Amino acid sequence: MAGQVPAARPKFDAFDVATIKQTPEGEKGRFFKMQGTHRWIATNFTLKLLIGLAYDLNPKTIEGGPAWVDSTHFNIEAVTPGDVAPNRAEQMAMLRTLLADRFQLTFHRKPKEFSIYVLEVAKNGPRLKQSTAPADDPSSVIGVVYPQRIKLPARNATMGDFTAMLQRAVLDRPVVDKTGLTGRYDFDLEWAPDESQFGGDIPAAAADAPSPPLFVAIQEQLGLRLEAIRGPVDELIVDRAAEPSAN
Repeated sequence: MAGQVPAARPKFDAFDVATIKQTPEGEKGRFFKMQGTHRWIATNFTLKLLIGLAYDLNPKTIEGGPAWVDSTHFNIEAVTPGDVAPNRAEQMAMLRTLLADRFQLTFHRKPKEFSIYVLEVAKNGPRLKQSTAPADDPSSVIGVVYPQRIKLPARNATMGDFTAMLQRAVLDRPVVDKTGLTGRYDFDLEWAPDESQFGGDIPAAAADAPSPPLFVAIQEQLGLRLEAIRGPVDELIVDRAAEPSAN
């Protein structure tokens, strides 16, 4: 009906219900996704990887806690509230609540020097298309794995979204955005993965793969560059964590 006000989105501050179980021995692959409108699943994640997912951190910047934080793998199935599917930011807000409630996670942060990558604008300038989507539309920066290549279509994405994805899921060290670019962009990135990426969970492409290596692809396709340096990054130190209670 004309003039009808859209229903307000739920707060998405916590899952309605969540089941957490240890990953069956031998189960391969790791992913998280929405299945339909209300079901959120995460498969084969350690608590350290869940923290990295929830807070957009490279696992190397997460320290402390009992030994099982980085060795015991969990599967999560959760039900989300409301009548619409949560976007990624809303999913992560609910995951952060789950980590505090079910894993009793507490932590503090302190700056520490790490080997990092700095994302900068390349010499000839960026090759990025300004997004035409409304600024409050959710961003999407999700890689798709194919044999010998990764395709990453980014939509309505900031450089912060891009660097967060790179350091959380792709690269083996933290990534800091120094591009100075403040807009939202649509772009497509395609590259041949190597053994240092995705925590070794995705096979490296062959030397004669048709797609370029990641660092070359970022410069040729996006007009950006990654530089390896040492620099300060906030480290997350786990003060307390407990294996989740029985479901």
